[in-house]
Amino acid sequence: MTHADKDNSAPGFAKHPGYRLELIPCAKRVRVKFGGETIVDSTDAALMLEGNYVPVYYFPWQDFKAEFAEKTAHRSHCPFKGDASYWTLKAGGKSAENAVWGYESPYDEAHQLAGRVALYWQLMDGWFEEDEEIFGHARDPHVRLDIVKSTRPVRVEIGGMVIAESTRARFLFETGLAPRHYIPREDVRMDLLTESERRTRCPYKGEAQYFSLSNGGETIDDIAWSYATPLPEAAPIADHVCFYKRHADGIYVDGVRQEGPPPG
Repeated sequence: MTHADKDNSAPGFAKHPGYRLELIPCAKRVRVKFGGETIVDSTDAALMLEGNYVPVYYFPWQDFKAEFAEKTAHRSHCPFKGDASYWTLKAGGKSAENAVWGYESPYDEAHQLAGRVALYWQLMDGWFEEDEEIFGHARDPHVRLDIVKSTRPVRVEIGGMVIAESTRARFLFETGLAPRHYIPREDVRMDLLTESERRTRCPYKGEAQYFSLSNGGETIDDIAWSYATPLPEAAPIADHVCFYKRHADGIYVDGVRQEGPPPG
């Protein structure tokens, strides 16, 4: 059967015609390290923006060091992209099973993926855009951070107590997310908070440390977080504390209780 005779359209779009599947060129040099080796070094990466997933880099096969990869029998199917093949990585005495995937014969709507591969972010040792290491996942060029000073009173109540109260908060507006209110540590009851072992990394803000609340024998784990040394674009929130709405009795701005983010 020739390509012209074959229906190679993605069946997923028949049920979800508005589904987002966009592959955009990236002008940055992107490198990926694994097992002491640079297994990807590309100035021709493409960024896949898909639905509600985090952005994913796809690299030309020729920019991927295939000598460190072994194809496996594993397969997966995406109704929007097609059937994916997988490769296991082995380098420097380290192995990551099915850590690389690619669509060798993608659907027409995803034809730009042909000849490209992607790698599971967390299984790699490091990711670099130019000479800057990035964390968490690839950055979406459509995401914007706006961090602004505000004298509007912010109050956080938990367990019937005022845990934080300030007229010096920084309001953070991030594309697609509910506003966050970062409060200076001096305006937070830090005597009730204990730093936990949890750490997360955000590609836009940096590494976050978490705090648990202890009060009257009750402990609420990881109720708040802070960025001690944020990335330059998030520098204004350094050493400010932000609280989860779901753990608080209420977070109030100008006396108005802030609603939590919508479900989903």
